Parts: sequence; C-alpha cells; structure tokens
Amino acid sequence: MTSQPIIVWFRQDLRVADHPALSAAAADGRPVVPVYVLDDETPGPWRLGGASRWWLHGALTALAESLASLGAPLVLRRGPAATVIADLVRETGAATVYWTDLVEPHWRTAAADLEDRLTGTAVEARAFPGAYLHPLGTVVGRSGHRPKVFTPFWKACLAGAPPHRPVSVPGRLRPMESPPAGETVAAWRLTPAGPNWAGGLRDAWTPGEAAAKARLLDYLDNGVGGYAADRNRPEPAATSRLSPHLHFGEVSPRQVWHATRQRMDANARIGRGAEAFLREVGWREFCQHVLADNPQLADAPLQERFAGFPWAEDEALLEAWRRGRTGYPIVDAGMRELWTTGWMHNRVRMITASFLVKHLLQPWIAGEAWFWDTLVDADMGNNAGGWQWVAGCGTDAAPYFRIFNPTLQAEKFDAGGAYVRRWVPELARLPDRWLNRPWEAPPLELEAAGIRLSEDFPRPIVDHDAARRRALAAFESIK
Repeated sequence: MTSQPIIVWFRQDLRVADHPALSAAAADGRPVVPVYVLDDETPGPWRLGGASRWWLHGALTALAESLASLGAPLVLRRGPAATVIADLVRETGAATVYWTDLVEPHWRTAAADLEDRLTGTAVEARAFPGAYLHPLGTVVGRSGHRPKVFTPFWKACLAGAPPHRPVSVPGRLRPMESPPAGETVAAWRLTPAGPNWAGGLRDAWTPGEAAAKARLLDYLDNGVGGYAADRNRPEPAATSRLSPHLHFGEVSPRQVWHATRQRMDANARIGRGAEAFLREVGWREFCQHVLADNPQLADAPLQERFAGFPWAEDEALLEAWRRGRTGYPIVDAGMRELWTTGWMHNRVRMITASFLVKHLLQPWIAGEAWFWDTLVDADMGNNAGGWQWVAGCGTDAAPYFRIFNPTLQAEKFDAGGAYVRRWVPELARLPDRWLNRPWEAPPLELEAAGIRLSEDFPRPIVDHDAARRRALAAFESIK
C-alpha cells in the first residue's frame, strides 16, 4: 500500500463525528494529515470578527485533542489557504486533499484556487458534503426549480428524502511517521490580551465538539418540548443556543436532525416543539442555499431597487445603537447582551435590527458588519439573510412597512421584564408599567427607582411615530 498521505483540510467543520472527509481518509488506510489554515491576512470585509476568533481558539484546542486521541496531530498553519495547502502537499508528498464543501464565497474561492494549483498534478482534490442537511443545489420544488423563498423550500425538504445519517467517528487515524511541523493556537493570539473583553463569553460558552453534543442532548431532554410556545421569549431563553456550534461545525445539521427525530419517535409529547425547532434548523439551511445562489448576499441587496434607498447615515446614531444607548430598553438590553456574551436571542435580533434600519435609517450592511464582529455565531448566510429579511430587500423579505414598535414588542415578549431588568439593571426598580417606556414615567416613580433620565438612562434618540413616518416615506421613494 502506498504511504502517500491524505491531507484533510479542516475549515468550518471542527469535529471528528459525522465528518465524511475525515472518515473517508481514515478508511483509505494511508497516513492522515489534518490541517487547519488561518488566513487572516488576505484583505476583505468578512475576515473573522473578534468574537469568532475567541471561539476559534477554543474550537481548535478541542479539535486538536480529539485528533490526537485518534492518532493524528492537527497541523496549524497560517497564510493564504490555497498556497499553504499546496506547499503542504509538496512537503509531505501527499497524493490526496479532502475537505468539506462550504458555501461562503471566501471558502469557495480558496478551494477553487487550490484546485487550480493542483491541476496537472497527480494529486486528487475532493470536496465532501457534510455542512448542510442537503448538498447545495439539490433542494428542488414541485416546479422543478430551486425555491427562492423559505416556505416552499422547507416543504421541498420535508417532501424529499431525509438527510443522510451521520457517519461515525473513525476508529483510528494512521499518522505520518514524521508529521509536518505546525504552529500553536496560542501563538495566533486569537483571544484578547488587553483589554480582555471576553470574560462574558467565557462565562456563557464552552467551545468544542463535546460541549456541542452535551448542549444538544440536554436541549432535547429538557427544552425542545416547549420551544413552539416559548421560542419568542428572550428570558428565560427557550432556544437551543446551538448556533455557534453549528457555525463552527462542532456539530452537524444532520446530527441535530436525526437526534431530534429519534427523540420525537421516543416521546410524542415533544412533537410540536421539536417540529418548530427543526423548522429553524431549516431556516439556517435555507440561508446557506440562498447564499450559494447569490454570492453577493452579504454585500448587496437582492432586490435591486434597494440599491437606491435613501439611508440617512449618522455615525453617532450607529454608535448609540452599538453600545445599547438608544433609550429603548429592549433594544439596549439586546445590544448589551450581544456585547457581553457574543449572542442575542433571535426575537431581540429582529427588534434591534429593525430599529437600526427603520427607526434610525442606518444601512443594514452596517448592522450586519457589527453582528459579524460581535457574534460567536457569525454565520454569513444566516447573518446576511436575517438582515436582508428585516430590511425588506431579500428574497424572503418581510415587507419594508412592517416596522416593529420596540416598546410593544418588549411588553409582549418580555412580559414581566426579566430580560430588560437583567441587561439594563439601571431600570430594574421601575414598575412593569413604566419599564419599557421610562420617558413616560411620572417623576416620583423615576425618583423612587433611582433613575435620572439622560444621566442614568438616555431618553429615546428618536420618537417612534416620527421615525415610522420617515421610514415609510423613504420606502415610498423607491417604490
């Protein structure tokens, strides 16, 4: 048997279970060289954000331990990915490079560049599915075309064959006798040194495949049954909080799908919640397929008329929104949760995004960029798809004239005010009646709660009714 090794190029698939590329390499019997390449020097607006870099440190640490236990050390290299992998092919004499197919344009460009470099050589280059429920481009509706909006897309997914079952963890990886040298994850300085802003992230999250599996199983045992009824409540959150694990590929959508279906078969009482949960996994899937068909999703509105939208760009308003100083308690709570933990509940994401785009008339792409930098689940398809949905310019868009009233949204979905009181503690002593509208509270109520408006908590930076009229007028201008 030839000893020419197989390189397995890890990207956003940082696990050893249900990893078809790794399993194929192990089954081949030749030495396996697992490698991760950090390409953070190539110019571009969508390089890893700060929160993602923090998560990547933990994810790579966990992956390296898993691969070492299977017999093959993880090689860490830095630089343009195609160049680094091609150099590693020459260095090791590898005859094969395997990787998982991903949809993000930068990953697709890197894979295409690598294939170009290997053209004319005897090296086999192969991409495996495994990052999505269904391989990209394979979901087809009754018309014979790929659905462009979510509901028919999800119906097509449910009507077709179920996702392939996850593949098992390889029993053993054969290492090279002299594995190639690599760097250490510590040398990459992915975590902040000073100021160390990651304390809240460390308290909220444990990156890695083992943590992802534990979170999934705990949610299926203790949370998913109530998801349909409570999914819009941010406190206590009824969501799975699996999104960063899915983004970094520490758990695959196929694992989530089949584990959930198995629990549904064993416990009919969770059926309604589990179906709603899988539908949200389907929304993530839909966004990836949309990105595959529209590589510009993160950079330009899918509806061309929005290219001429009259944004009123204002750095001061944008900064107030980023820092949770808008004067609207639910908006400020969400932005502070994001800054502290690297995550925000989905209902609150919609409220804060709508506020930025429609109340403040700031470009959706500015909000998308902030989320990209601060979210631990900064997934390009989901992030861009969500912002375009809120802005009304995507394929599956909410009408632009649907403008959330942040006060009413808070009173409906945070009844009792637990979420706002947690993240905006300066308002905690206000009675429920005034909690989400402190600017309307009588002076004696404010005094009793220890609040001085404009000092302890800002007054609203815009009036809701006036902002709504302005947003509708802006929309009329492009109709």
